[in-house]
Amino acid sequence: MTTLKIETFTLGPFQTNAYLITDSEGTKGFIIDPGMNPKSLIKRIEHIDIEAIVLTHAHLDHIAGVDEIRKLKGCPVYLHDAEAEWLTDPELNGSLRWSDLGPPISTDPAEYALDEGQKLVLLGETFRVMHTPGHSPGSCSLLHGKHLFGGDVLFRMSVGRTDLPGGSERELYNSIRGKLFTLPDDVTVYPGHGPRTTIKSEKDNNPYIR
Repeated sequence: MTTLKIETFTLGPFQTNAYLITDSEGTKGFIIDPGMNPKSLIKRIEHIDIEAIVLTHAHLDHIAGVDEIRKLKGCPVYLHDAEAEWLTDPELNGSLRWSDLGPPISTDPAEYALDEGQKLVLLGETFRVMHTPGHSPGSCSLLHGKHLFGGDVLFRMSVGRTDLPGGSERELYNSIRGKLFTLPDDVTVYPGHGPRTTIKSEKDNNPYIR
């Protein structure tokens, strides 16, 4: 990703990482997981042409900023079909469960679906979609070169929770061992929460994966 720039915005009470990917000129970009209280992200993209919003999954803390940014920038949203109804349903996306954090979240469905092996072209670059369920049924990771945007599947020294609706511990570990851990050791992982890590570091040190 030599010509693209990655900026991280840690948003809301869940400290969710939203990622802004921009081209070398900084005039065009796309967003991964615009979360809760996205004011800092919205200010940053004021003069940027946003091509798309890509959702690793549709839990409330990853989608709360979708409606405002989509309307502001007129950009499409990408989400796996296994969670096609989650943007419209506050019960499915969890915003009813955490009602003390804000009003129920309901927005229009995603314009486009993500799927395993899909080649997603954004900013003139190709990103490979990996379906990595377990934390949620439609969880996806996005790979470009040595950069992996993994959502809530794999964290530094931890893994995503599986106790929410549609979660599966078996699927989570299958996704990590069978897909993410087959990537080169030097791939950097940009998780949905917490600091970035590498595939090698998690293979060697993650206490949840043995």
